[in-house]
Amino acid sequence: MNKSVNNESRQVVITDMAAVTALGSNLEALWQGLVAGRTGIGPVTRFPVDGYDAKVVAGINDLNASGTRSMLHELLGRLLSGMGPVPSDAFLISATLKAGIDNLQAACRAKPADFQDVLLSSLCDIVGRKLGLAGSGITVSATCASSTIALAHGAALIDAGRADAVLICCAELITEYAFAGFSSLKALSPSACRPFDRDRKGLSLGEGAAGLLLMSAARAQRENRNCLGTLRGWGISNDATHITAPSKSGHGLVQAINQALKTARQKADDIGAVNAHGTGTVYNDLMELTAFRQVFGGRKLPVYSVKGAIGHTLGVAGAVEAIVGVKTLATGIAPPTVGFLHPENGAEDLVSCEPQKVFGDCLLTTNSGFGGVNAALVIGK
Repeated sequence: MNKSVNNESRQVVITDMAAVTALGSNLEALWQGLVAGRTGIGPVTRFPVDGYDAKVVAGINDLNASGTRSMLHELLGRLLSGMGPVPSDAFLISATLKAGIDNLQAACRAKPADFQDVLLSSLCDIVGRKLGLAGSGITVSATCASSTIALAHGAALIDAGRADAVLICCAELITEYAFAGFSSLKALSPSACRPFDRDRKGLSLGEGAAGLLLMSAARAQRENRNCLGTLRGWGISNDATHITAPSKSGHGLVQAINQALKTARQKADDIGAVNAHGTGTVYNDLMELTAFRQVFGGRKLPVYSVKGAIGHTLGVAGAVEAIVGVKTLATGIAPPTVGFLHPENGAEDLVSCEPQKVFGDCLLTTNSGFGGVNAALVIGK
């Protein structure tokens, strides 16, 4: 087989995807809610918030634990019910910050809880059992870029010929434990977050799950799988600037973006839209706008954030946003940035509270997290 044919056969295609968010338990509910500009952010109902400044989250209010098991089991069950058949030999990569954190909270309060669910590896264990997968898989836990890095690793395995089917599965829960932690950092907005708005006051936590099945083009064609999109490029960096704050210069994110463009063999001018991390915190949004100016110059292209609609889903964010990116390219519509009313300097003519038309066949999605981690993906039609 000549090199060009071999490279084409190893192209990374997305053959299936599913999501469970505060906007609904399936992908269609998520997409329709995003395009309509709806938000799933609302009052906290799972625990008392009298002692906190923030009182809203993007939660899945009908999610329940069963006996001593974490809510993680029900959440992952809903996610997997929305996916098609997954081959038993697929390599599994999960991503999460906190796994079954509700059981850690219960155990600390002397309540019965299966502590096995607290382990980060519990995601792979639960998913592997439900799907009957042959291998044990690995878990990526790299702050808010976790699932972006998981996708990058899965794509790299296929690109290198070390796998031809990789399942990415991610999940996060909202508990008082996590809510209190972000509150202590003064990172939570008292009201629903407002990405890229000059009056933004912080992030809103969200919970959910996301799954994507990646395959080599050769295997997807052999099994007559749908090609929903392609994962063309990926880049990861760490600017090591601060334990929580991003680099104001944006140099780490720029490095990750340039790496992703190089892997994808694309130029910045080829990118039709940007699905930004867009948390609604003062420093993250400014950092991203600074980085985008360095990459795209004065070019005006649609930039959007979904976190005003589904909150910041932490380790799930990158996977959900990759899914939204695939839908954006398929429909030619970038969803509105919910909560965006008064543009931050540099966001004018980029971010919009209305849907925007997208041209071209690829887009960029980015995520950044505590400890200076940055990750970027180039997604294609």
